[in-house]
Amino acid sequence: MSKILRPAPLSRRLFLQRSALLAAGAALPSSLLAACGDSSSSSSAPLIVDPNIPFWLQGNFGPVHDEVTAFDLPVRGRIPSELNGLYVRNGSNPQNTDSPHWFFGDGMIHGVKLESGKAAWYRNRYVQTPLYEKGIGFSDGPGLPIGGNHQSNVSCVYHGGRLLLSGEVGAPYEIDPSDLSTIGVQQFDGKLNTSFTAHPKIDPVTGNLHFFGYWFLEPYLTYHVADPQGNIIHSTQIPVAASTMIHSFAITERDVIFWELPVLFDLAAAAGGADNPFAWKPEYGARIGVLPLGGDGSQIRWVEIEPCYVYHEVNAYRAGAEIVLDVCRHDFMFAGERFGEAPLAVHRWHIDTSGEQLSLRDEVVSERELELPTHDRRISGRPHRYGWFVDSQEHPLTLNFVGTGMIDFQTGDVRVWNPGPTRHAAEAFFVPGGPGEGEGWLFTYVYDHAKDSSDLVILDALDVEAGPVAEIRMPRRVPYGFHAVWVPA
Repeated sequence: MSKILRPAPLSRRLFLQRSALLAAGAALPSSLLAACGDSSSSSSAPLIVDPNIPFWLQGNFGPVHDEVTAFDLPVRGRIPSELNGLYVRNGSNPQNTDSPHWFFGDGMIHGVKLESGKAAWYRNRYVQTPLYEKGIGFSDGPGLPIGGNHQSNVSCVYHGGRLLLSGEVGAPYEIDPSDLSTIGVQQFDGKLNTSFTAHPKIDPVTGNLHFFGYWFLEPYLTYHVADPQGNIIHSTQIPVAASTMIHSFAITERDVIFWELPVLFDLAAAAGGADNPFAWKPEYGARIGVLPLGGDGSQIRWVEIEPCYVYHEVNAYRAGAEIVLDVCRHDFMFAGERFGEAPLAVHRWHIDTSGEQLSLRDEVVSERELELPTHDRRISGRPHRYGWFVDSQEHPLTLNFVGTGMIDFQTGDVRVWNPGPTRHAAEAFFVPGGPGEGEGWLFTYVYDHAKDSSDLVILDALDVEAGPVAEIRMPRRVPYGFHAVWVPA
């Protein structure tokens, strides 16, 4: 494998069980960034973790249980006046203290409404699922998450005039953007009879929503397309041999790309009450599949790859007969490893579709610990230059989110904003602010472990090292979560 980009490497370790499925403070060198003014904590207090408590139940991973509403939030800096809309982020927030894993808490959304340069309000609300309403935790054995029988704790998408929240499996929940109240399960007029992926894709040209669902029983994998109004117009089963955890996928203007990797669901283990029913089974093999956009499942073509695991991709696009796909690649997952034992790197997969058989060329883009990527979604499925990530550092007992990283895939530059020695930036989301790729803003929650407080930070996406253009003080700590979306006004 050749390396095409060569930023200064950091030590490599497990970022996910450091990432979201579905979908965290030592400072970086000062040359990478100076923190933003006096909004950073001046303390160098160490990040303290109790080894006797699971990391997802303490610190800023720990849940909050009250639902807060606050208006006219204090702002340091200037919120760009064109940012009128709602930033909303989903995440795992268990109401029970026996939650067996970060992935398995109740869904809670945190939203901030921006209007005319002001932070009009903040709300956080539990997703009103049957599991939440009945006080049922994952370990209480709720059964297979059919329909809305799941936590709905992973992701968000805004499509067809609806704000939808998704879990790893199960149907999505519709949320009212005006107050974050739960409207109910959305099953697309009864046409959705499979799961709804944590990472649906909107084609920016057609407006169609592409999504899939994997399941624990046959059919294991189903692909769907909804039109711009949110009506399902196409569904097809994709033949696979087992239930594998497929967290995300990618599209180009012509293709749908799946990666079926050897993390398998064990139905017997789940029935027996296992904390985590997924297991690393490299003997199953690993492969990438390419299907025509909107095509039939029987048309899929596969290429075998070295066993690995990928939760998240940056983006994919066509370059003639080649598909270019940038991913955050873990060497393995759920193999009994402790945090810090599984290598992670950003890879570029080149998939040649010209022959009767697909072929793959794999390049390492960066060995820096970058995960939870985002890109400018106006060019989803089209050539991209930029990607933004969470940067992290070693900690023996927890996931130590640090800063916001950016890769320029054209030049190979890797740049990072580090908010300070006690502050931790979570996943960023890109919001457009100009016509060109990357002309816009990054939103990310930043937690200060010395002050036990959170800010919503807005960065210039093309100048992350300059630090925040605005920091909005949250009325309460916002726990680390998974994925977000912007709902324009």
